[in-house]
Amino acid sequence: MQRYKTSGENIIPVVSIVGKSGTGKTTLIEKVIPELIRKGWRVATIKHSHRGFDVDREGKDSWRHRKAGARITVMASLNQVALVENAGRDLGIGELRNRYIHDVDIILSEGFKGNEFPKIEVFRSILKREMLCSKEDNLIAVASDEPMEIGVPCLNIDDAEGIANLIINLFPRPVTGEKQSNV
Repeated sequence: MQRYKTSGENIIPVVSIVGKSGTGKTTLIEKVIPELIRKGWRVATIKHSHRGFDVDREGKDSWRHRKAGARITVMASLNQVALVENAGRDLGIGELRNRYIHDVDIILSEGFKGNEFPKIEVFRSILKREMLCSKEDNLIAVASDEPMEIGVPCLNIDDAEGIANLIINLFPRPVTGEKQSNV
């Protein structure tokens, strides 16, 4: 099995969870994150939406700051920090990782179908749709409700531990000497 190495020092690896609408991408990510954490990995996620989103609702202070012209608004509380930035364009996974994500061992992305990063496709036979990716699209595995022979590992869609193990085996975590924390 091929192991992936990131180019450059301290580059956080990305695994894209892809699939057509309604296949269970978010559900799979929700199951895999705790498995990775249980194994000592620190996890970040990036979710892409073509329709846009609104984290700061009209009338709230952060919304008022942005409406007044702030390019970046950081919201902070005792236990959380959120950032809203007017990007001006659709940023790619690599740009988002390099700008905003730190202190983690792996990034799971969802919703970026056409990217260059290694992919795990979620496939449900009941939906009677074609696969999005092939091995040539950097497909490293399929999470499916039925066995498939497509040239990459096919894991059961409910096997979160197996999918976490596949990720761990493919992406060596750099040894930093620091104790891993998930806080």
